[in-house]
Amino acid sequence: MSRATKTLRTSGQLADAGLIARDRVDALDRVARLYAVAVTPDVAALIDPGDANDPIARQFVPDVRELERRPEERADPIGDFEHEAVPGVVHRYPDRVLLKLTHACPVYCRFCFRREMVGPGGDALTGAALDTAIGYIRQDARIFEVIMTGGDPLMLAPRRIAEVTQRLSEIAHVRVLRWHSRVPVVDAASVTPALVEALTCERAVYVGIHTNHPRELTPAARAAIACMADAGLVLVSQTVLLRGVNDNAATLAELFTELVALRVKPYYLHHADLAPGTAEFRTSIAEAQAIMRALRGRISGLALPTYILDVPGGYGKVPAGPSYVDADAPVTSVTDVHGRQHAYPPAKT
Repeated sequence: MSRATKTLRTSGQLADAGLIARDRVDALDRVARLYAVAVTPDVAALIDPGDANDPIARQFVPDVRELERRPEERADPIGDFEHEAVPGVVHRYPDRVLLKLTHACPVYCRFCFRREMVGPGGDALTGAALDTAIGYIRQDARIFEVIMTGGDPLMLAPRRIAEVTQRLSEIAHVRVLRWHSRVPVVDAASVTPALVEALTCERAVYVGIHTNHPRELTPAARAAIACMADAGLVLVSQTVLLRGVNDNAATLAELFTELVALRVKPYYLHHADLAPGTAEFRTSIAEAQAIMRALRGRISGLALPTYILDVPGGYGKVPAGPSYVDADAPVTSVTDVHGRQHAYPPAKT
């Protein structure tokens, strides 16, 4: 295992840490010129360089297959640009907006759907841009929820986080604040009492923790999660279904049940988006539905997320099944968790 003491940002540094072979450096430099690289010490310590299929390495260590772009892949697969109301604000749904506070992340996932927008050199919103963004939110009374994203918003200093929290909580129609982050599992030491305090306010505050594999739930990550839960923050998780990382029911069952035990509600299991150079990670929708069928009845309903497909082009998220009820048949047919079919009586008219 690596003993990296700082975030690794180049192929040479990955080689020095023993995470890639030295003869891969030149090829992976080509990838790093296109898509940002960052592997924190927390993550590096989890990688087994002797395992060619290590699920942690697959998520964070660059691969030459990222240079292969498919015709169906898109620079902006979920339509952020098309729905940008003002700089930093994406308004796809009537009652909620994304507020993209920064383009930086503690790590750069190799499957990231914003991989052409995030990375070093991407500045946080300026003071003037943040004023404009908050002004937009203030003038639209439909906006019930503001979702802080980026980049990773918990990369900001606690002072800046506290400012955003306070300013949004002063808007009467904004009732829910949600912060999406990888920080608790990839840089757990950054979850300090000051950061947690900066997140808390009189509004409902949710933290969406992105985690894809049970090995990411290290003792340090568990402590960071407990610190947030103990402070009254409501915790949910988001996971991306990734080929070769978590595309089987056993891995996801372990992850989701561990999260529930840590007071984190699994929220979404995302189908991997059509980001450029990410084809190696995508399963078919049918494969994903089969995994969800295997999970149903095997683990608690509390531990089951909704399997979600973000329709390319900015048309929004939709549940992608599987379906257990055929209501179009002459007699409604219901399939139970064991695969057996049952007739369901019609409603009386």
